[in-house]
Amino acid sequence: MALLLCLCINLRAQKIARPDSHAPIGVMGDHTHAKGEFMISYRFMRMGMEDNQIGTDDVSPDEIATTVPNIFFGIEGQPPTLRVVPTEMTMNMHMIGAMYAPTDRITLMLMGMFLSSEMDHITYQGGMGTTRLGSFTTESSGIGDTKLTALIKVSDHIHFNAGISIPTGTIENDDEVLTPMNMRPTLRLPYPMQIGSGTWDFLPAITYTKRFEKWGWGAQVNGTLRLGENDNDFRYGHQLNASVWGSYLVTSWLGSSLRVNSVNIGEVDGRDPMIVAPVQTANPEFQGGERVDVSAGLNLIGQSGFVQNQRLAVEFALPIYQDLNGPQLTTNNILTLGWQYAL
Repeated sequence: MALLLCLCINLRAQKIARPDSHAPIGVMGDHTHAKGEFMISYRFMRMGMEDNQIGTDDVSPDEIATTVPNIFFGIEGQPPTLRVVPTEMTMNMHMIGAMYAPTDRITLMLMGMFLSSEMDHITYQGGMGTTRLGSFTTESSGIGDTKLTALIKVSDHIHFNAGISIPTGTIENDDEVLTPMNMRPTLRLPYPMQIGSGTWDFLPAITYTKRFEKWGWGAQVNGTLRLGENDNDFRYGHQLNASVWGSYLVTSWLGSSLRVNSVNIGEVDGRDPMIVAPVQTANPEFQGGERVDVSAGLNLIGQSGFVQNQRLAVEFALPIYQDLNGPQLTTNNILTLGWQYAL
């Protein structure tokens, strides 16, 4: 699941907006501002994952534990196959941002974030077989990477984003684990449980929007390009997202939307020498893949009085296609909520 909460305060007086004057609440960096406008925001995202796939095929924990090779086999204490299998993960993300438009064509956006994650695992007894030793949960939390972006307006319908992600998040979170030898050491957590990227990243995007009397549509393509390795000798995979959506005005204060979103994430390049464990999340090649989501949303906006220009939005997404690199947890659904307020 994913939950997104957004608070926006525009310090410059403006006319009443349509409920679809912004993209569906799950789309980031979708609009620019007029010269002198300032906006602050708070967002909350929640994503849930459960069950495993290899490519497009479902795979059980017992199959992973008995058939998937452990790349660390040969190192002391490392079994030949994966003996620790994730079963569920939940990620929460809090984002605080600000936007300011020094000109009509350029809007600047700054965003910081706080992340927390939990992952449940099954541990199998050392060696072979399907005897389960027990289960455990790892947790991580902290300040994430900081993003600074310029949104450049080309026309009334098109703008470009050129951003940079600053590596303010840690890549050295650790927690207690249950090993196949029935020990509970504290180890560095694998790649999906780290908070930051450790690298400076380039964040390009292009967005198109068009609105008519009762309906509208838009599209956005955005990417994350990693600029070198981090201090722990690896980098996360490059990422490409593409969204297209349509909206319809039910009333002057209520709009609906339908969106299709494609996500493509590369494998981890390199390897952190401190991440060594018989679990799929410790293998750099078992990261990333492709996913396609379909989401439906509602956007409400106040028309007068106290609620004028206050916006409430919801979007619910279901993955319809997932092709994952090696055994990985699948995304189940994404819920996005938001509230915006403009003065």
